[in-house]
Amino acid sequence: MKTDKQLLIKALQSFGYTVILLFLGPFLLYQAFRNEDHPFFIPVLVLGLLVACGAVYLGFRSVMLTINAVFGKKSNKLEHIQKDEI
Repeated sequence: MKTDKQLLIKALQSFGYTVILLFLGPFLLYQAFRNEDHPFFIPVLVLGLLVACGAVYLGFRSVMLTINAVFGKKSNKLEHIQKDEI
Protein backbone atom coordinates (compact mmCIF):
# COMPACT_ATOMS: atom_id res chain seq x y z
CA MET A 1 0.00 0.00 0.00
CA LYS A 2 1.68 3.19 -1.24
CA THR A 3 0.84 6.77 -0.37
CA ASP A 4 -0.43 8.90 -3.24
CA LYS A 5 1.88 11.91 -2.88
CA GLN A 6 -0.03 14.16 -5.27
CA LEU A 7 -3.28 13.59 -3.40
CA LEU A 8 -1.52 14.12 -0.07
CA ILE A 9 -0.17 17.48 -1.27
CA LYS A 10 -3.67 18.43 -2.37
CA ALA A 11 -4.98 17.45 1.08
CA LEU A 12 -2.34 19.56 2.85
CA GLN A 13 -3.20 22.56 0.67
CA SER A 14 -6.85 22.04 1.53
CA PHE A 15 -5.92 21.97 5.23
CA GLY A 16 -4.15 25.31 4.73
CA TYR A 17 -7.26 26.88 3.22
CA THR A 18 -9.31 25.37 6.03
CA VAL A 19 -7.16 27.05 8.69
CA ILE A 20 -7.52 30.40 6.95
CA LEU A 21 -11.30 30.05 6.80
CA LEU A 22 -11.43 28.85 10.41
CA PHE A 23 -9.98 32.19 11.51
CA LEU A 24 -11.78 34.37 8.96
CA GLY A 25 -15.32 33.04 9.63
CA PRO A 26 -15.54 33.88 13.35
CA PHE A 27 -13.80 37.22 12.72
CA LEU A 28 -16.43 38.21 10.15
CA LEU A 29 -19.26 37.06 12.41
CA TYR A 30 -17.81 39.04 15.33
CA GLN A 31 -17.53 42.16 13.19
CA ALA A 32 -21.08 41.75 11.92
CA PHE A 33 -22.60 41.42 15.40
CA ARG A 34 -20.44 44.24 16.71
CA ASN A 35 -21.86 46.64 14.09
CA GLU A 36 -25.55 45.71 14.03
CA ASP A 37 -26.65 49.26 13.22
CA HIS A 38 -24.33 49.54 10.20
CA PRO A 39 -25.86 49.24 6.71
CA PHE A 40 -23.48 46.39 5.84
CA PHE A 41 -24.61 44.25 8.80
CA ILE A 42 -26.59 41.73 6.72
CA PRO A 43 -24.00 41.26 3.92
CA VAL A 44 -21.15 40.80 6.40
CA LEU A 45 -23.25 38.40 8.48
CA VAL A 46 -24.13 36.32 5.41
CA LEU A 47 -20.51 36.33 4.26
CA GLY A 48 -19.36 35.23 7.72
CA LEU A 49 -21.85 32.38 7.77
CA LEU A 50 -20.81 31.26 4.28
CA VAL A 51 -17.13 31.36 5.23
CA ALA A 52 -17.82 29.38 8.43
CA CYS A 53 -19.78 26.74 6.49
CA GLY A 54 -17.01 26.63 3.89
CA ALA A 55 -14.47 25.98 6.65
CA VAL A 56 -16.48 23.01 7.92
CA TYR A 57 -16.85 21.62 4.39
CA LEU A 58 -13.15 22.05 3.62
CA GLY A 59 -12.25 20.42 6.93
CA PHE A 60 -14.20 17.27 6.10
CA ARG A 61 -12.89 17.31 2.52
CA SER A 62 -9.30 17.63 3.75
CA VAL A 63 -9.66 14.68 6.09
CA MET A 64 -11.25 12.62 3.32
CA LEU A 65 -8.44 13.47 0.89
CA THR A 66 -5.83 12.56 3.50
CA ILE A 67 -7.48 9.21 4.19
CA ASN A 68 -7.72 8.45 0.46
CA ALA A 69 -4.07 9.44 -0.05
CA VAL A 70 -2.75 7.25 2.77
CA PHE A 71 -5.03 4.21 2.58
CA GLY A 72 -6.17 4.33 -1.03
CA LYS A 73 -9.63 4.94 -2.35
CA LYS A 74 -12.26 2.63 -0.91
CA SER A 75 -13.73 0.50 -3.66
CA ASN A 76 -17.42 -0.07 -3.89
CA LYS A 77 -18.67 -3.68 -3.79
CA LEU A 78 -21.15 -2.84 -6.50
CA GLU A 79 -18.30 -1.91 -8.84
CA HIS A 80 -16.67 -5.31 -8.28
CA ILE A 81 -19.94 -7.11 -8.96
CA GLN A 82 -20.51 -5.19 -12.17
CA LYS A 83 -16.95 -5.84 -13.35
CA ASP A 84 -17.29 -9.57 -12.63
CA GLU A 85 -20.50 -9.79 -14.66
CA ILE A 86 -18.90 -8.28 -17.75
